[in-house]
Parts: sequence; C-alpha cells; structure tokens
Amino acid sequence: QVHPIESGGGLVQTGGSLRLSCAASGRTFSGSLMAWFRQAPGKEREFVAAVTWLLSNTYYADSVKGRFTISRDNAKNTVYLQMSSLKPEDTAVYYCAAKYYSGTGYYTNIDEYDYWGQGTQVTVSS
Repeated sequence: QVHPIESGGGLVQTGGSLRLSCAASGRTFSGSLMAWFRQAPGKEREFVAAVTWLLSNTYYADSVKGRFTISRDNAKNTVYLQMSSLKPEDTAVYYCAAKYYSGTGYYTNIDEYDYWGQGTQVTVSS
C-alpha cells in the first residue's frame, strides 16, 4: 500500500505563496496518477490538480489554473503543489491522493483514488 503524507501547510496572507509536499510511505508512487484535492469547511472535497505518471502531464481545476503548479519528483517519491497568488477562498484542508493508473488522462472524482493522506491545513487571511 501507498501512504501519502502531506506537509507544508500553514497560514499565509492574501497574495502569498506556499508549497505543499506529498511524500510516499510504504510503496512508492511509481505507476500512479497523483492529485491534490481540497475541502473547505461545510463544502465537499474538490479536485485541485493532477499529474500523470507517464509524461508528467498536468491538469488543473479552473479555480486554480495559472496560480497553482503541480509537479512530481519520481526519484524522491514526492509530489508538490506550488501555490501562488493565494486567495481567502483557497482556505481548506489539502489532501494528496494516489491512483494506480499509468495512462495520460486524469480523474477528478474522489472515488477513483486508491489512497489518501491525512491532509494539511492551508489558511489564507484577508
């Protein structure tokens, strides 16, 4: 099994930046589609970004496109989410998820993912 472990969350002012990391515990992320989701209080968990195993293709939710960048370092078994120009509406718990899938597409449905981390809190103050 793969156990994603997130880190890097915190409190930041509007317009600031943060970088989240997701490291693998147990098996590696090899052959996996990796994604970030987030869940704000009282809201459903939503897709943020994904990066494929093959070619490291990246996909983003419209709400973060142009501000967030997802990447992966397969040698370090780590996935990153660089967040810039943060807004108060980005405040949420951010989760890293893994799906055994080596294609070049992506999934936005939470039910498609096999493993989840515990989440890391990101708070953007106005």
